[in-house]
Amino acid sequence: MKRNPMTLRGAEALRSELKRLKTEDRPRVIKAIAEARSHGDLSENAEYHAAREQQGFIEGRIGEIEAKMSTAEIIDPTSSPMANSGRVTFGVTVDLEDQNDGKPITYQIVGEDEADIKSGRISITSPIARALVGKSAGDVVDVTAPGGTHSYEIVKVRYI
Repeated sequence: MKRNPMTLRGAEALRSELKRLKTEDRPRVIKAIAEARSHGDLSENAEYHAAREQQGFIEGRIGEIEAKMSTAEIIDPTSSPMANSGRVTFGVTVDLEDQNDGKPITYQIVGEDEADIKSGRISITSPIARALVGKSAGDVVDVTAPGGTHSYEIVKVRYI
């Protein structure tokens, strides 16, 4: 079975979403379906069909989250055997300097489901994360991405 690495924050976010779906969204849509049914003819009842579609989405998302959590491998970079080794590993936050323009960039390496480039969280499977893993502060890495090749110097590796 394929393990699904995720950070503590990512696992908590999924647990929170699952709880909301089960305790708030699911009961609300069940109530909406019951109310729409009471209006009579279901074949032309748009409210009923919309509620059923919403129910399908909610049930699908619940199943998806439960499957991800069943294969989750929650990794805390602060308690990892590699913690404070200075090497880039899953879950760490990396301060980089773009060698092309000198701009500072900060990324946290996270699981695929947690990735959000706008928030500075990149997937462990992304080209930049794959290039960074195993490297240390002071190393320069070349990353080949769809937009071309970029060079980054690792300024600092933080286990937070």
